[in-house]
Amino acid sequence: MVSGMRKNGKQWHSPRAAFRPEAATRATSSWAKRAEGRIALAATKAREKEMKEEKEAERQGRIQAIKDKRAAKEERERYEKLAEKMHRKRLDRLKRKEKRNKLLNS
Repeated sequence: MVSGMRKNGKQWHSPRAAFRPEAATRATSSWAKRAEGRIALAATKAREKEMKEEKEAERQGRIQAIKDKRAAKEERERYEKLAEKMHRKRLDRLKRKEKRNKLLNS
């Protein structure tokens, strides 16, 4: 690179190129290497997503178990209240009838 006299008068400094770090890294790494890196990154992201989905499914399972437990408890309490008022055999008939209706409706 041949240039004329420096404008600021500091001719004793050696001339320097512009600081472009990204250009240097691109020149040293090949296209194949960069593509490989992208593939590795995509695989990592997919694994991360899969792990997050598993964790969320586990969480939803726990939530559903709690909801089912609460519903069963409410049902039990409701039948206990009914049992205080009516005869046990009549209560059993009512339970069977409700189960049939649930099966038909679902």
